[in-house]
Amino acid sequence: MISYDDFAKVEIRVGKILSAEKIPDTDKLLKLSVSFAEEAPRQIVSGIALYFPDPGVLVGKKCMFVANLEPRTIRGFESNGMLFAISTEDGKFSLLEPSQDIPEGTKAK
Repeated sequence: MISYDDFAKVEIRVGKILSAEKIPDTDKLLKLSVSFAEEAPRQIVSGIALYFPDPGVLVGKKCMFVANLEPRTIRGFESNGMLFAISTEDGKFSLLEPSQDIPEGTKAK
């Protein structure tokens, strides 16, 4: 269990995926360029490649991200956030996407 104060530190924001490409020599990793309506897009590395044989289908999607994680280097690529997704043991998978057309950069409340 975490306290409410700890949870309140997590900044969940809508991001729009501008580009998506497989990271060479990996099975699971995609490199995403994501707009949060900031000065420049952020690079985010995500382990969802098995679910998207054609990463191009992600371009234009608005999804939910953790936007205030410390940067982390994964296989030589810096990741500046984390994509929210969910999967089940029987292989079902879903990105967490807003159900309305919410502008990128909007923070969850």
